[in-house]
Amino acid sequence: MEAQGGEKKKKTERKLSMWYIFGGGILKEDFVLRHTRMIVLLVVLAFFFIGNRYTCMQKLREIDRLNQRLRDVRFEALSISSELTGHSRQSQIEALIEEQGIDLEVAKNPSYVLHK
Repeated sequence: MEAQGGEKKKKTERKLSMWYIFGGGILKEDFVLRHTRMIVLLVVLAFFFIGNRYTCMQKLREIDRLNQRLRDVRFEALSISSELTGHSRQSQIEALIEEQGIDLEVAKNPSYVLHK
């Protein structure tokens, strides 16, 4: 009985030693040997979750970049539309005709709408 007690005491002393842990002696323990499959599964799941998070972060960055580009394009489309509206006013068209010296006049009579 005392021999077994001495062996357990040596095992607990080895567990406390840093050289025992870093040297790989802990991999020979009964607990580690019995639960090797579970430990491997947990390590694989950890790698899977880390990879999944990395992919998710990349996609979120891409979404943010595309949203910023969409805002820029919408602003540009709005400014072009307002500029076009300003240039298509009748007073602007008359001013451009006068500047270019084109011989056109504004109609004195209103247009007629014909119904069938």
